[in-house]
Amino acid sequence: MKYQYLALSLASVLNTPLLAQAAQSSTVTTNNTIEHIEVAGQVIKSQGLSVKDASIDGPFGDNLALKDIARSVTPISSELIEQLNITTLQDVLAVSPNTYSASGFGAPSLPTIRGQLGELFQDGTRRQAGNNGFGVPLSFNALEQIDVVKGAPPVLFGSSQRNGGFVNLHSKKAATDESKGKASLSAGRWDQYRVLVDYSAPIVKDKVGFRVSAEHIDNGSYYDYSGTKSDSLFAALRVFPDDKSSWDLNFELYQVEFTDNAGINRPTQALIDDGLYITGQGVQANGSTVPLAGSIISPTGQVKIDRSTVLTDPDNLNEATTYLLHSIYKRELSSNASIKNISYFQHLQRDEIAQNSFVEIIDGADTAQNRTELTYLWNSNQQTIFAFDVRYNRVLGYSQFTTEADLPIDLTGPLSNRRIPLTDAQQARFVELRPGVFVSPGGQYDINNDGSGDFNLSDTTDSRSWQTGVAIQQDSDWTSKFHTSVGYRVDFYDVQANDPIAPVGQIAASDSINDTLHSGQVSFNYRLSDDYTTYGAASYNEATSNSMAGGTTLGGDNTISAQNFATENTLVEFGLKYAPTNSDWYADGAIFSQRRSLRNRDGSNTGIRTTGFESQVFYDAYPYWLSAGYSYIDARYDNSASSQDSAQVADAFDNSRPNIIAGTSVGAPSFTAFAPSSSQVQGIPEQSFSFNGNYSINSKWQTGFSGLYTKSYPLDFLATVHIRDQYTLNVNTSYAFTPSTKLRLDVNNVTNQKNWRPVFEGGYFGATLAFPELPINAKLTLTHNF
Repeated sequence: MKYQYLALSLASVLNTPLLAQAAQSSTVTTNNTIEHIEVAGQVIKSQGLSVKDASIDGPFGDNLALKDIARSVTPISSELIEQLNITTLQDVLAVSPNTYSASGFGAPSLPTIRGQLGELFQDGTRRQAGNNGFGVPLSFNALEQIDVVKGAPPVLFGSSQRNGGFVNLHSKKAATDESKGKASLSAGRWDQYRVLVDYSAPIVKDKVGFRVSAEHIDNGSYYDYSGTKSDSLFAALRVFPDDKSSWDLNFELYQVEFTDNAGINRPTQALIDDGLYITGQGVQANGSTVPLAGSIISPTGQVKIDRSTVLTDPDNLNEATTYLLHSIYKRELSSNASIKNISYFQHLQRDEIAQNSFVEIIDGADTAQNRTELTYLWNSNQQTIFAFDVRYNRVLGYSQFTTEADLPIDLTGPLSNRRIPLTDAQQARFVELRPGVFVSPGGQYDINNDGSGDFNLSDTTDSRSWQTGVAIQQDSDWTSKFHTSVGYRVDFYDVQANDPIAPVGQIAASDSINDTLHSGQVSFNYRLSDDYTTYGAASYNEATSNSMAGGTTLGGDNTISAQNFATENTLVEFGLKYAPTNSDWYADGAIFSQRRSLRNRDGSNTGIRTTGFESQVFYDAYPYWLSAGYSYIDARYDNSASSQDSAQVADAFDNSRPNIIAGTSVGAPSFTAFAPSSSQVQGIPEQSFSFNGNYSINSKWQTGFSGLYTKSYPLDFLATVHIRDQYTLNVNTSYAFTPSTKLRLDVNNVTNQKNWRPVFEGGYFGATLAFPELPINAKLTLTHNF
């Protein structure tokens, strides 16, 4: 029999994607006896681009197969990230259904999932991210897998702010068995350049390894006065102290200068359909043409605007520096018990001072979290996970956004049209942080004792919070086919907020609050056959509302609003997963109903209910790889009030040129609150369809494509303007000169469609701004593995 095992081993080694044996017959002579051996062989066809065999760690436990998770999940491996040319969180739409997003002012810092901003985790801990999606762009230098999960974070991850879904980023790990490295250089249209070097090697063979990865980006832009310059340095250490434990430690330093790109203002239907822009600078009641709330525009004409002409300014300052530390320690305590400890620390500094009077300065944000999970296997069918979690957040930041006015600005005029120098009267309602830089105080004060506050409030705060959570999750196999999971968590919040820059002569306002938030989940999996698994899941989640960098602000009454801890979210989801063992296919589908709360700019919450269906299909068998995803979502206000920067774009104009636009002379911006309704949520397409493919012409040459279609949807609450049905088609090809060196060409938006997106999540700027997507563009990438 030893010869049989030897022959089988050799056959498995010799199998390649290009050669296999359906049945191999050979003879072996031993002691004058002839033994016939039949060896079954199979082509190794997977290219590592399917999701079927992915292992999911973190949200629901470790080392879980995709088919065994009772949620809609899309794991995106490093190979898939490269294949789909994923460089921002918006790009996950190419492969994961129901992830259509707004532009995030040209620099998305959060994902959008099922019509809502999602949460951002890395290695199982929640990262600092932007306020309502406007924050610091994400570097992909430190990442090797992205798991996109629909629905609120599970009890192991705890109470957070955003509940449409979440992304769990997996950091790169060091190799302990062999040395390996990669270098890549890319160059694209509009002087966009990126260089990356990644190297990993063992320090002590099979015991200790390190990894270092550095990335530099220097991107020009299609858009006026725009660009991105960033540097990311990532280092990782992996240690196996013994055969029962492991420790992964990583650190990233990231510095970036980027543009706050508000797109094009005055989004009429003529602008969306034909690129026609209404000219004329808004005028205040006193005759000033400085943009101000209530300004009214007398149209002077209608012109074809260059789509690169956007609301930016060459004198804007926008930069950030952050560093992160992650630690994951795992140990097998016994045959029945194991422990995992996850630690995280992040520090962030950010400065944005814009010429349109917008200011956001984070003078230091520090977040630290530690979670310990104990897993105990009672028997082969019952497992319990206990978790204890502590998170600390401290934010010192200054903000000013109350005097912005976008609609009065004529983009076709001089740069002075866009600039908003504050008058003496306006400056009196702020506090001077630096020479010439005015911000809102962190509290309200009545200086003249007339019974009303004398200051404009934004998000200025000096706040700290402690979040302490305890969770339990019980996983049970009742039969070989039926599995359940039940979880519960309680989080205790202790929050304090202070005004860091009170006006002279005033006692700085401060307040504190304590609250308890609960969350629970229940799910089941039922294996209909070896190939099909059906599941159901339900969750209830009490979440928080926070401002920039996760800070907490004081309201106009100088207290922390209890509404910050009153966002209730529910999910019901049923799905079917097809993951055949002896097949190259994977498919799943889910129907869902979610009720969530949307944080408004004034700190209030709006209820939104979404129902829908989503499905994804993958096929991976050399020389082909294919995927497709379909989304349907009905997102409506849940008998809740909502608001916009202005009610409709026509409010910015008078009616002097009805042949161009029937203006209402309301003036703009004019903050508009809409009565409670069940209207469709603006800015979200009801249906979208994505598809991707790759074909290996031979062992060296590959070609591929990707596409996205979105159905028409309203841009503003009143549905006066629609973004029409639109599609984007991308193509790519790569050639391997050697097994280690490859050149790839990507051509995006190959049919040069003039597509649009909303600028901001939640539809607040739906009547004010629209973002023009990029025209046809190309990028060359040279990669060398060593």
